[in-house]
Amino acid sequence: MINNNYQQLTRTFQRLSRFSHLSAIAGWDMAAMMPPGGSQARGEALAELGVLQHQILTDKKIASWLEAAQQENLSDDERANLREMARAYHQAALLPESLVEAKSLAGNRCEHAWRTQRKNNDWQGFAPNLKEVVRLSREEAKIRAEASGGSRYDALLDIYEPGMTSQRLDVLFADLKSWLPDLLQTVVDKQANRTLINPQGPFPTESQRELGLQAMTMLGFDFDGGRLDVSTHPFCGGVPEDVRITTRYDENDLLSALFGVIHETGHARYEQNLPRQWAGQPIAHARSMGVHESQSLFFEMQLGRSAAFLKQILPHIEQRFGAQPAFTLDNFVAWSQTVERGFIRVDADEVSYPAHVMLRYEIERALIDGDIEVDDIPGLWNEKMQQYLGLSTEGNYRNGCMQDIHWTDGGFGYFPSYTLGAMYAAQLFQAARKALPDLDRNLNEGNFSPLFGWLSQNVWQHGSRYSTSELIINATGEDLTSRYFREHLTARYLSE
Repeated sequence: MINNNYQQLTRTFQRLSRFSHLSAIAGWDMAAMMPPGGSQARGEALAELGVLQHQILTDKKIASWLEAAQQENLSDDERANLREMARAYHQAALLPESLVEAKSLAGNRCEHAWRTQRKNNDWQGFAPNLKEVVRLSREEAKIRAEASGGSRYDALLDIYEPGMTSQRLDVLFADLKSWLPDLLQTVVDKQANRTLINPQGPFPTESQRELGLQAMTMLGFDFDGGRLDVSTHPFCGGVPEDVRITTRYDENDLLSALFGVIHETGHARYEQNLPRQWAGQPIAHARSMGVHESQSLFFEMQLGRSAAFLKQILPHIEQRFGAQPAFTLDNFVAWSQTVERGFIRVDADEVSYPAHVMLRYEIERALIDGDIEVDDIPGLWNEKMQQYLGLSTEGNYRNGCMQDIHWTDGGFGYFPSYTLGAMYAAQLFQAARKALPDLDRNLNEGNFSPLFGWLSQNVWQHGSRYSTSELIINATGEDLTSRYFREHLTARYLSE
């Protein structure tokens, strides 16, 4: 039997993939290389490309091909690909072209202005652009919720984490809230009694860049298929064949850029190892943003902040910045594992990080569901920062509610992925330790290949073949639980 309808779909999605490739690289260029004067024209070009992709994906022929392909003789992988095609079609078909274009334009305008407004602590200038983004995001959420029968926020959450609901998130986060504040306080109190030597800067940008490249090499990044650059907000973009990592440098801070690069390298390794035999098809995409974040946090926190990895990177630090008392192994490990309450999410340690995410989750859910308005954000942010982290952000918009890029382009529903990712990462690392009896010895010797091989076999090579739950159950033997995250934090920060 010739699967004509399925073949028509694969050709269409291959075409869409190529347009997405162009869009991704143009978006990276906009963030990393483009001069400020190109913003409006680039935004309009990307909006035009988004409309074209939307037109192709929502063509009436797609619906008929999807229905007919269900009756064709397909393999299990082809059926999984067809499932992901149908999901992509139904997600797109709900939205009118005009909304797709308006969202793209408003998001690009808001993000570009945010770069300057954040530096200037200019909430009054930022708020009008954000209000337009929120208005359009609410319109999208309403359309999606009416189709799904769920809440407006859940309709956006499902874009990033298919199958996840705020009801399940509330259960997971309620568990975190029951033990994390006490654990955070205990760790902070414990660390207050130690004496650390802080590394003495400055740390020249070029040397930091060389160190980041060294870390990427140690972690297996393929430089034939990617590169490292600078942007206002660190990110990993591009496509699996051409992955673009960005970071930002502060010559008074050694760790921020280094661990930012390690974090983005986790994203990049996942992208670079997605199933190439399915390139251009939805099954070859990363499973979800929670799984994507699990890989970046696996690299940054589970591996990168471990004593085993820090021991391997320390000689490269001394080579570039010179020997100093702070660079004894015990001091450097302790310094790299410092836990403290801070304002900035991307610089937060792994113990306090979930508080940053839960704060954002609670605000963005209320915003999309219409329970609060944009003007309420600064006050709520300050209130929740004091509740969760004991810090005031009153009047400090730059380090408060303006610090993240996600809301500027309407990425509502994304933030939970970070803490879901931390939970997935801890659970995956524990499963890898069980499967690889010599793992700790390998890591101490700087041999990361067995660990990466396990990740490739259990996560990377599967793309979107399985649902998130199926992927995690297959890899670890059970569905997501916060238990391993708690065990990991307790072992690393409270064991003697």
